[in-house]
Amino acid sequence: MNQLFSDKNAPKWFILLTDVIICLVSVIISYLLRFDFDIADAEFKQLLSVCVVVISVRTLSFIIGRTYHGIIRYTESRDIQGLFGILALGSFSLLIINFVCWFFDVNFNIPRAVILIDFMVTFFLMVLFRLTVKQVYEQYKHDHKDKRNVIIYGADELAHMVKKALERDAGTKYRIIAFVDAGEGRIGKKIEGVNIIDESDLESVLEKSDVHHITISVQNLNAVKKQQIVDLCLKYDTRIFDVPPAAKWIRGELSFKQIKSVKIEDLLGRKPILLSNESIEEKTREKNILVTGAAGSIGSELVKQIASLKPSKLVILDQAETPLNDLDLVIREKYPYIDIVTVITDVTNPKPMNEVFAKYKLHSVYHAAAYKHVPMMEQNPLEAVRVNIFGTKLVADLCVQHGVEKMVFVSTDKAVNPTNIMGASKRIAEIYVQSLNATATTNFVTSRFGNVLGSNGSVIPRFRKQIATGGPITVTHPDVTRFFMTIPEACQLIMEAGSMGKGGEIYVFDMGESVKIIDLAKKMIKLSRLELGKDIEISFTGLRPGEKLYEELLNNNENTLATHHPKIMIGKVREYPFDEVSKTFAELQEKLTSNHIDETVQLMKEIVPEFISKNSRFETFDKK
Repeated sequence: MNQLFSDKNAPKWFILLTDVIICLVSVIISYLLRFDFDIADAEFKQLLSVCVVVISVRTLSFIIGRTYHGIIRYTESRDIQGLFGILALGSFSLLIINFVCWFFDVNFNIPRAVILIDFMVTFFLMVLFRLTVKQVYEQYKHDHKDKRNVIIYGADELAHMVKKALERDAGTKYRIIAFVDAGEGRIGKKIEGVNIIDESDLESVLEKSDVHHITISVQNLNAVKKQQIVDLCLKYDTRIFDVPPAAKWIRGELSFKQIKSVKIEDLLGRKPILLSNESIEEKTREKNILVTGAAGSIGSELVKQIASLKPSKLVILDQAETPLNDLDLVIREKYPYIDIVTVITDVTNPKPMNEVFAKYKLHSVYHAAAYKHVPMMEQNPLEAVRVNIFGTKLVADLCVQHGVEKMVFVSTDKAVNPTNIMGASKRIAEIYVQSLNATATTNFVTSRFGNVLGSNGSVIPRFRKQIATGGPITVTHPDVTRFFMTIPEACQLIMEAGSMGKGGEIYVFDMGESVKIIDLAKKMIKLSRLELGKDIEISFTGLRPGEKLYEELLNNNENTLATHHPKIMIGKVREYPFDEVSKTFAELQEKLTSNHIDETVQLMKEIVPEFISKNSRFETFDKK
């Protein structure tokens, strides 16, 4: 029998012999059942002949059907269906034998009830034999290998489904040792024999048991709570897995392969800001909308969210051909009912930009096109001025010229007390947009926020690449901090600004707590199951030109006004008369056209007095 459960296959003759024995037992059971365990002498005398005939017929049908050729431990529904057909054929043959014997007046007859009962009993016993062998083999195989201890954080129906997903995958070799519940109602109870422990006992279990990983099954778990669990797991070198939302399950069923390791982005998230989606949808549905910088991180997510609200026409504009083409394919496939217009051009190019506005009769514009990398703009200040300032000016002027209802300008926290060219260029663009609002029918609103998780060139993807190549991880300064927000949340807030803004506002969003970048790097190292100082190093490169240690969302001289949502505020900033701004911009345009870098930067500092350069050659222009 041991051969049945080893890696070697059982001999075909052994399987055939077992099936024949099952058939013999089935005939006897059938007679006992048919005659209520009281077989008459006449029937008993014929039982031997019946057994010979039935065994002969079954053996012949097994040989024809090759039922003994399959590997028992891999029995599937297809094998059982084939077995049913072969047995049915054999039972039908027994009925024919009965008819032939009656026709030729041969004294031999198998009761029809016996044939029917024999068919059912034989089928049941043969299937039971195969499934038993399969089950015992699985248990035998896993018992000979080390199982990994697993804890499921959660004790509800979803946690039970996670357990089923783990058990369904025969190759996982996991042993679930506990469920964790924060409530008191389930503590001390069991789910399929597995204890439900209190959350306070989790560290004790991790300390005493070698736990391979914890799977967090609770959906929308509080970010602080998830952070605590992760810190605890990292302390005991335990992996952390996350269950995806039910909407992402395959055909409504959770697969073990969908349970993924927790990412650093999951830990930087916070309680989502709930928005008035009805208001956003009302002002988007059946409207003609333009998104500039559509191929970028923010722009592409804006396009996806706007498309889901069924605008009449969605114009996506960028100068980056390949990413814009990729976005176009995604949107057309997912939203085939939306009229998508893809435009490749530069937002500073007047003629094609004017054609876009004139042709598509736009209702709203989301202006996300900009240069954003601080060190790059510090080396190329004229490009920052050309795109970030005058690109925004051109889009804003065209909005007024063509009667666009609203323009939402995507700004940055680097515009507050700017220490670099990029931040200053965005602040100057804010000044123009806000001053233009006072004289125009178009409503101009600005949204200001910090870094977004996973955006192109952001710190997390860079750290991830450095870890993958063995390091070192490069951090500019041990004390540098940054605010973080997810891309989808940032875009939802931008759209909310477009919905609620009446014109002239600069919306400031609650970015949560600032994050120390070195702590972020250390946590990413631990999540990658590496040891700092042994497997990988962190090196400090010094602040780059224009960078500051921390970022702000409001100027020191600014305050805020509350809105309908406690997480969304309106920044009260100094407002400039449009005539004064227009004269300054004419002078700035002249400096740009003349390629006078130093004079251009000096003028920028005059426009934005709080612009004090850091780690830059332009520090010489600051007033001491």
